Amino acid sequence: MVNIYASLFTMSILLSCTYSQVNESKNQEGKTLDIEVLHNYMTGAFSSAQQAAEDSSFFDISLVMFPIWTDDKEFNWLYVEQAVTKFREKPYRQRVYQLIPSAVGIIESKVFELPDPAKFIHAWDDPSLFNELQKDSLILRDGCSVFLQKPEDGCFTGSTKDKECLSSLRGSVYATSQVQICVDKIISWDQGWNAKDEQVWGAEKGGYIFIKTD
Repeated sequence: MVNIYASLFTMSILLSCTYSQVNESKNQEGKTLDIEVLHNYMTGAFSSAQQAAEDSSFFDISLVMFPIWTDDKEFNWLYVEQAVTKFREKPYRQRVYQLIPSAVGIIESKVFELPDPAKFIHAWDDPSLFNELQKDSLILRDGCSVFLQKPEDGCFTGSTKDKECLSSLRGSVYATSQVQICVDKIISWDQGWNAKDEQVWGAEKGGYIFIKTD
């Protein structure tokens, strides 16, 4: 009888472990699928031309997000370039984003600066240029990660945390970003704030609406 109870106890432990492993596998698979969906949403060319035509307080901005290091099986990476459309050859922002799973249901988009940005302007036209870019040469913008979650409407939404993203642009001491990423558009609201929590740069009415064009 003791042996029977021992066997049943052992079986229950094994089943419990198996169930936990299956659940963990499913959860991890869900995270991976969400990151892949987000990565696909973010990949492409975007434009705020329509918004600029309707409201002169917004500029016509071109945004391109191009996948790099696609052989990395652990993380998803994007090269990001932003420019006033009339001056595409002189982008005002070049970054690398790394998408990683964070807390349950949250995806962190880490933000990195490039060591030599000018070398990679329009590098999607010649992706071999990215062979010269090493991951350990990137400069992490600590505190500037955007944390995204996927709500029921299918769009990913998120923001930076509090005042953690430090900035010195135009008299600011920190910056904030609020983002919504959908299958056909990205809404991005970047703002800079001074020590008195007064806005000193960025759109005032709301975020830039970037429509996916390619």
